[in-house]
Amino acid sequence: MSTTPHLFDIPKRFSLSAQTVVAIRKAIKKGTWEEFLPSERRLCELFQVSRPTIRTALHLLAKEGLIEIKQGRRNRLRANPPAPSGLRSRVVGLVTHEPVTHMSLTKYQSISETRTLLAEHGFSTEMLVCPPRSARVQRWKLEEFVRQNRVVCCVLLSVSIDLQKWFSEHSVPAMVVGSCHPQIRLPSLDVDYRSVCRHAAGVFLGKGHRTIALIVPDSGVAGDLASEQGFTDAVEHRPLYDTRALIVRHNGTAKNIGMKLDALFNCSTAPTALLIAKPQYVFIVILYLLKRGLTVPNTVSIISRDYDHIFTTVLPPIAHYGYANETFARRLSRLVLQMVSQGHLKPEPILIFPKFFPGSTIKGKDLRVDARTNPKGSARTDF
Repeated sequence: MSTTPHLFDIPKRFSLSAQTVVAIRKAIKKGTWEEFLPSERRLCELFQVSRPTIRTALHLLAKEGLIEIKQGRRNRLRANPPAPSGLRSRVVGLVTHEPVTHMSLTKYQSISETRTLLAEHGFSTEMLVCPPRSARVQRWKLEEFVRQNRVVCCVLLSVSIDLQKWFSEHSVPAMVVGSCHPQIRLPSLDVDYRSVCRHAAGVFLGKGHRTIALIVPDSGVAGDLASEQGFTDAVEHRPLYDTRALIVRHNGTAKNIGMKLDALFNCSTAPTALLIAKPQYVFIVILYLLKRGLTVPNTVSIISRDYDHIFTTVLPPIAHYGYANETFARRLSRLVLQMVSQGHLKPEPILIFPKFFPGSTIKGKDLRVDARTNPKGSARTDF
């Protein structure tokens, strides 16, 4: 039988050893080899990975009982590998609305570590990218994915309310990496975005800013909706000041963000402080401000709701919220492993409040210059 490289599923770019396990397992199930695996060197060629990666993958396959490893001998395929005990499947589904290349560094690393941990315990992972579209199409794709892969459970990465609702109504165990919508009862792990945005608004108000804005994707994701709520909460709970909290929703493109900011800064009462959700949009906003001749922080103060490693390396350092990557990854890994082992988790939220890093992109405003005549504690969302 021919064993040319194009017959194989080439491992994805993260959790390489875990993906190599999946690729070799698929080849074994297809009957590519009869009794023995090829040499390590040949496997490296076939799957386009390094020898240490192949060795790690082989040891994981040996733990599963698929192969026998003996020093100085070829790796033998087991004729009757043991069936997984207690579970009909050992596949964990990862459902996301965005491709891997669009994920934040923190999410990318967390998912990578989780996949590696699952592989070490004999579980493989399959990913479904389900971009926002009609609820009917999303549910059809999801049903096909669950059926074809026979998943034991799913991890939902910031998916729409329709997909969250589907899992809450079906028997497939699932947990949300992100926030659940209020009417959905699923276990979840997320940053406490409501508290973060309320804190950020309070920082701006404490510095004397009276018109502030949240720049946020119009995603419908629960974490972004919670961000809006927390941001406006801070203003509504400070009735002694003439303050305005503006919510600016965009579709994620630089063109649309520019149009929204044009409308925002062409107003007679333009904001003097911006809280920006998602690291990838921070620099789009900064470049827009520079184009208009608005400097940071002298004219406009900025805080990023989320973390990116570059925020601490640029000058001035950008104020942001963040936490050690391993904190989130470790918590996520433990929860997923508990779910696949026990078959369920309690349907309750687990929230992490990150640390605030002030940076140098916030500057106080002179209250005498920045006096407003707007209603006290008002919030607007029409940008």
